[in-house]
Amino acid sequence: MRNEKQHIKVIISGGGTGGHIFPALAIADEIKKRKPQAEILFIGAKDRMEMEKVPAHGYPIKGLWISGINRQHKWRNWQFPLQILSSLIKAKKIVKNFKPDVVIGTGGFASGPILYAAQQKNIPTFIQEQNSYPGITNKILSKKAQKIFTAYDHLERFFASDKIIKTGNPVREDLHKPLNDAKKSRQFFGLKPDKKTILVLGGSLGARPINEAIKEKLPSLLANGYQLIWQTGPKDFDRYKDLGNEQVKVVPFIKNMHEAYAAADMIISRAGAGTISELAMVGKPVVLVPSPYVAEDHQTKNAQALVENKAAILVPEKKLKEKLCPAVKEIFGQPGKANELSQNLKKMAQPKATQKIVDEIFKTINL
Repeated sequence: MRNEKQHIKVIISGGGTGGHIFPALAIADEIKKRKPQAEILFIGAKDRMEMEKVPAHGYPIKGLWISGINRQHKWRNWQFPLQILSSLIKAKKIVKNFKPDVVIGTGGFASGPILYAAQQKNIPTFIQEQNSYPGITNKILSKKAQKIFTAYDHLERFFASDKIIKTGNPVREDLHKPLNDAKKSRQFFGLKPDKKTILVLGGSLGARPINEAIKEKLPSLLANGYQLIWQTGPKDFDRYKDLGNEQVKVVPFIKNMHEAYAAADMIISRAGAGTISELAMVGKPVVLVPSPYVAEDHQTKNAQALVENKAAILVPEKKLKEKLCPAVKEIFGQPGKANELSQNLKKMAQPKATQKIVDEIFKTINL
């Protein structure tokens, strides 16, 4: 007989960037929608953006002292073994005290210790693998996980095939709604309603190489009659804010992404898995600039998966200043190309990802 338990206890861990946080929140919201009495606790990394974003969304969160390997400045990694030990001890205490029925990891630094602690107690764990090339932590944790939810094909190379369920990546709820009128959305940002508009995204934390390339090529872009919504990231905002004018809206972080996507004719973006899933829902022509500093170079692999489907243009970071304007010209100068990119990207969207994930979790733990 099916267990109709309402008061389930769930731990969700995902953070470091918006690409891990927003899918985690989407899953939490779907669980709450189905089981209003569910008790949900988030686990994040101290001093990372989830410690602010999750409580703002209405959920409690506990922070672990953990960070990823620094691939640019390796000398800073001396604390890493201490962080792992500290996080494992705290994660075990959290699991012991909270007594979750299920633990879900959507990636980010804190997912590893909390999923490991749950698996040691034989608590069901689930991994939401967002990338086309998983990191080493998820490869290890997958061996004891009940299911792995993926967004890309061909992950049998890394995970047991009987555990893989291709669901797509969860996206923010508002992206399931039709986009607003482009002209009105441009006016929302204080821009001209009829001008070609470029949306620049460096990820939720910003990207200095993208910002520097935009700064250098800004005179050329403006001379061609384009206008920009430019998300610099909080750390870089003071560095570029003075470049804002009636054709350039410079912001540290875009709170209303629905309006930003609606306003854009084309998008320049990093290639994080969560971002790509959002872009597929939006279906605007996109130039992807993968970060070369992430684990396993997974952003490049994410972007290449789109290029293979003729759904995006890929520009390597080291060639961005050279190839930025030609890529923009390729999209705006060839309506057929822009339409092809847009239509192929929309085909890759997985609008039911969150529902599928929660369906499988509930089915597996017999809810």
